[in-house]
Amino acid sequence: MRMRFLGSTSEAGACPTLYETDRGTIVVQGLQVTDAEALADLRDVLDGETAVEVPRELITEIARRVLPDGGPATPFPSSEATPTVTG
Repeated sequence: MRMRFLGSTSEAGACPTLYETDRGTIVVQGLQVTDAEALADLRDVLDGETAVEVPRELITEIARRVLPDGGPATPFPSSEATPTVTG
């Protein structure tokens, strides 16, 4: 699997960060949720799965950049331009 950086709301490469894969999926890099109450709210967690917290503004900004005008996503790999979100 190959991944392409989509963007981050963090400075200096810190988490959270989103990537697009050549399999048509999104990979989330971020800090693992460890709060016991929050983890109890998860459903059907399989072995090897975990929860990662991502700011809503990162998801909406990346969606806006990857899906301009509400059109279909550009398949991996796309143009040379790499969207970057920082905040």
